[in-house]
Amino acid sequence: MKPLYVTGSVRPGVQYFTTTRHGGVSHAPFDTNNLGLHVNDDSQAVLENRRRLRTLAPGDPVWLDQVHGTQVLDVDAAGPAGSGQFDASVTMTPGRVLAILTADCLPVVFVSPNCVAAAHAGWRGLAAGVLENTVKKMHTACGKLPDYAWIGPAISFRAFEIGPPVREAFLDRDPQLAYCFAPHPDHAGKWLADLSAIAAHRLSALGVAHVEQSGLCTFGQDHLFYSYRRSATTGRQATLVWIKP
Repeated sequence: MKPLYVTGSVRPGVQYFTTTRHGGVSHAPFDTNNLGLHVNDDSQAVLENRRRLRTLAPGDPVWLDQVHGTQVLDVDAAGPAGSGQFDASVTMTPGRVLAILTADCLPVVFVSPNCVAAAHAGWRGLAAGVLENTVKKMHTACGKLPDYAWIGPAISFRAFEIGPPVREAFLDRDPQLAYCFAPHPDHAGKWLADLSAIAAHRLSALGVAHVEQSGLCTFGQDHLFYSYRRSATTGRQATLVWIKP
C-alpha cells in the first residue's frame, strides 16, 4: 500500500505528519494528493483532497497565506480566521490543527509540553529567522521553549544547487554554518546547500534539546513527494500538527 503520510518519532500527546502525493483525486501533473489551491490544479479536486485529509485530523487545518517570510501566527489569539501573511503558526489548544504547505522547503514541527507549532522554512525564511521567530512566539504563548523539533521532507543536500549570494546570506550571520555547503561537483561557481542541517544547527543553538531530521528528499523521491525544483508545475504536500484532544 502506498503511504498517505510520513512522520517522525512518537511524541506523547501530540500527532504530526507530512502527507505524500498518494490518496487524492488530482490528475497529472498534480497526481494525486495535491493540497495547494494556488498551483492551478482543479480547485474541486484540491477541496476533495483537503476533505480526505480532514478525516485524519480532529478539526479543520489552519491554512496560512505563506510568503517565504518570518511572521508567526498565534492561532489562539487570532483565531483560525486570522488574516495576514504568515509562514508559521502556534497553538496551545488541544485539537486545533496547524498546517503548512511545501514542495522542497523545510516543514518544521515544534513540540513543547503544552504547545505546538509548524513552520514553513525555505532558504529565504530560514536565513531571515523564521525558526527563531517561531521559538520566540512559542515562548511568549506558553512560557516554555520547544523541547523537540522534527524537520520533515525537503530538498536534500545533493539536490539543492545555489549561487554564492545565498551561501553568503547564511555565513554572514553565522560562519559556523560553512560545513553545510559544498562546491558543486559539476557546475563551477555554484554550491550545494544542506537546508536541513542548517535548520538543525539553528534549532540546537536556540536550545531545542531534540532535533530530528527526516532524511527524506522531495526532489529525489518523486514517487512520494512534490518538488518545485524538479517540476515548476506541481502540487504541494501538507505538514500537520496538533495536540491530541
